[in-house]
Amino acid sequence: MSDINVLVLMGGPDAEREISLKSGAMIAAALREAGGFIVHEQIIDKPTSTELRALPGDVIFPVLHGPFGEGGPLQEIMEADGRPYVGSRPRAARIAMDKISSKLFARTAGIRTPPARILIAGEPCDLEMPVIVKPVDDGSSVGVRRCFDAAQFAAARAELEVKHQRLMAEKLIVGREITVGILERDLLPMIEVVTSQEFYDFSAKYERSDTQYILDPALAPEIQAEIAYASRTIYERIGCRDIARVDFMVDEVGAWFLEINSMPGMTDHSLVPKAATHAGITFPKMCARLVEKSLSRMKGNHRMARNAANAVQAHAADASSASTESQVALEGASQGASEGNTATMTRDQSGAQDQTND
Repeated sequence: MSDINVLVLMGGPDAEREISLKSGAMIAAALREAGGFIVHEQIIDKPTSTELRALPGDVIFPVLHGPFGEGGPLQEIMEADGRPYVGSRPRAARIAMDKISSKLFARTAGIRTPPARILIAGEPCDLEMPVIVKPVDDGSSVGVRRCFDAAQFAAARAELEVKHQRLMAEKLIVGREITVGILERDLLPMIEVVTSQEFYDFSAKYERSDTQYILDPALAPEIQAEIAYASRTIYERIGCRDIARVDFMVDEVGAWFLEINSMPGMTDHSLVPKAATHAGITFPKMCARLVEKSLSRMKGNHRMARNAANAVQAHAADASSASTESQVALEGASQGASEGNTATMTRDQSGAQDQTND
């Protein structure tokens, strides 16, 4: 069997570009170490379909983080390209990137998630302090602020509203931070993140050396079961594929779902590679497995592009089914909640979301 040509995409226009560059370089090196692959590394910004088609490769491994590269637009371009690629399809990528949308999916599955509100400039927020203010669709703790009183909340909004189009406020849960990687449909070992910082911010994730990562942390059996159920359920209901990471906070009430990442970081500080290694899956083996899985989905000639009309139709269907309403409130009840007692959700505008996988 001849070597497989893999196009590793990295960079992108989003705030996490530098993390993407590190992740892409590590994946390229891992595939070369695994053997059987000819690796083409390509730094991109926002390529067109025509530009992507001109790049070499039998399969695409996109390692971008942020709204463009991880949140649907790049996935739509790769769908039109027709080659197999690693990661979630457009609709699932959009839902996972949008923290409010993913919380809605969690809520409909009966999974506990902190109350949250979309923040609209000039309008008040009825959540009680303390809260977290953060962009709806960014990762790596970019633009995250903890607010313990009205003055801090006003300052955070004033700072972030000029930098981000969509902001949210979420009830602050103080407790243990637990994350779960998913490889295909297999749950990787849980990791507890312990940081000397106020919280697990960008610096703690990628710059500091004193952040502790506790594999297989000591958790009550019922909490482990709750986290495992929530992780797999959210992954499957949103329609993610290949790889993801699901983040939780755990307090005396139980586990609280925060977000799901459909293309988690792949640097030497990143959590999914650490969990996979602990499970006996080396980084080269994991990367090779993801490429082989994506190839196995494409029957026949995987170089053949899809019919242009079908691509347009799929794009329109995706845009319709995954629309996220701008006015969403997640309210409700957490004090004294037992397992399965979750926030109550209301939507100012109606429109059910199709949960069928892409």
